[in-house]
Amino acid sequence: MPKTRINISLDQDLADFARVFAVENRTSVADIVTQYLLTLKRRIEGQDSERILSHPAFQEAMDVAQKKLKDGSAEWYSYDEVFSD
Repeated sequence: MPKTRINISLDQDLADFARVFAVENRTSVADIVTQYLLTLKRRIEGQDSERILSHPAFQEAMDVAQKKLKDGSAEWYSYDEVFSD
């Protein structure tokens, strides 16, 4: 299937985190977003999907995010609020 370009805006800290995470896992930010959206689409359609990224933290974060988005309990925070020491 041909690919198309889509632009998203992220906080700079979150974009930096995504780039570092992608490099550490030998993938790209585009692949991370694609995998997330593909998994979400397949779950909605009742299909199972094989995950490209095997990092446990990515899998857990994806599962938690999907649950919160589905049940409406998602709360939005800045990157600093979530990842500051």
